[in-house]
Amino acid sequence: MGAGHHHHHDEAVFEGMSDDYRRRLIAVIVINAAMFVVEMAAGYLARSQALQADALDFFGDSLTYGLSLAVIGMPLATRANVALLKGASLLAMGLWVLGSTAWKVLYTGVPEAEIMGLIGFLALAANVASVILLIAYKDGDANVRSVWLCSRNDAIGNVAVMIAALGVWGTATGWPDLIVAAIMASLFLSSAWQIINQALEEKRAAGL
Repeated sequence: MGAGHHHHHDEAVFEGMSDDYRRRLIAVIVINAAMFVVEMAAGYLARSQALQADALDFFGDSLTYGLSLAVIGMPLATRANVALLKGASLLAMGLWVLGSTAWKVLYTGVPEAEIMGLIGFLALAANVASVILLIAYKDGDANVRSVWLCSRNDAIGNVAVMIAALGVWGTATGWPDLIVAAIMASLFLSSAWQIINQALEEKRAAGL
């Protein structure tokens, strides 16, 4: 992963300079933006913290993928700075989900398991499509890598939302929903850590 040291050679680190990659990225941005709208509404209706956490993730991804698309071909310093920004936004999202989940623990209603399960399944289909589109480009600079990590997290997150829906349905309590929201928050935080680290490494490698 420390391939950033050879940033002079395009073959060492894929930097997103491909029309095919751009097209795939645009398709993934559209999928994510649409799912944010669907899932936020459903999360609100179902009173599900895990669904809202996942919707926020779709929103963050649409923005960060848009940024990734914008900086393809720009100098390494610019790309590394954008990757840092993405890492910071993931960090903020993780902390927000963690905080709001802690708040919900004190004031908890039972979410609607049926809506959670249905939307979780729809979101999973959207994310699996994104992962399939991006899997050929999972390794690259911090910018390309962050796109892959976000997509992978989303697919994991959706499986977790569906497990939470089953748990809510089976236990008739909101706890499974809150536990999954907390797990997703920790996933955001660990990805943020990976992206920030790689971006800082690339800046160091470029002597910045």
